[in-house]
Amino acid sequence: MRARRVTAVTLAAALLSLLAAGVAAADDQPRLTTPGVPVVLANEPHALTLAWTPATWASEPAGEDPITYEVRAVIGTNVYRGLGTTTATTLTVTDLAPGTEYRIAISAYAINAYSDTSPEIGLRTAYGRAKVRYLNLDWSPTNNQIQHALQIVNTGSEPLDLTGVRVRYHLTFEGGNTDLVLNCDWAALGCDRVRRTLQYFPPPAPPPGGPTPTPTPTVYPIPGTPVPGWVELTVTGAVLAPGASSGPIYLRFHRQSWSAINERDDRSWQAATGAWTENSRITLDLDGVREFGDTYS
Repeated sequence: MRARRVTAVTLAAALLSLLAAGVAAADDQPRLTTPGVPVVLANEPHALTLAWTPATWASEPAGEDPITYEVRAVIGTNVYRGLGTTTATTLTVTDLAPGTEYRIAISAYAINAYSDTSPEIGLRTAYGRAKVRYLNLDWSPTNNQIQHALQIVNTGSEPLDLTGVRVRYHLTFEGGNTDLVLNCDWAALGCDRVRRTLQYFPPPAPPPGGPTPTPTPTVYPIPGTPVPGWVELTVTGAVLAPGASSGPIYLRFHRQSWSAINERDDRSWQAATGAWTENSRITLDLDGVREFGDTYS
């Protein structure tokens, strides 16, 4: 009889567990329908206006709380960057870089309710005052050099003084090795006018007075830690008329030791195609204002 009682209790517990799992699964379903695909109403530099069809309550009882919408930039599989929220079905987003490619989607939520994310729309924001063109000259992303050419183009309606322009090629120093020689092989403006500056950002050291790691690192950052950074280009003594280009600037970077470099984890790297492209992950700032590119585009 004891064995039977244990078996009965076990079966009852299992049934209760299955019922609870079923209720949890039911409660975990979206209570809001999916918003519509975003539609572009206006596309201007630094101002993108979107609209979409609303979400509704998918089950009874319907909620009484307002439905909030979040405009999202898609940056990976199920990975998003929030761009703004509203209870309306239209929003003007002002923190996107001009001339840059984005994938945009909409999600909805309310108290105790959410929707699936809408299908995304791909777009390029309107050009501002300048853009960068990119030509990858290196068909092997794992050899011992980074080779590409860049052009700065005036996309505005006024003359562009390149003195205020900062172009940044974003990369990752694998293994924490920040040694990089920055060569300008040839430039239409003259390499003597093109200044190359290397900037990198090692992770911060642990706060003083904390527990001593075991084993204690002999150097910091710990060897092998990837370090993000960029190569910044500035140009002196040149003004571009509206629509004009700086002409190509041929760049080549390598380590002092000529050891291999893996470019595939660099944010600004794009595979070589043999053609000039507008690489949205190379950034251009003009007088401190982003005019092209976004490393999270």
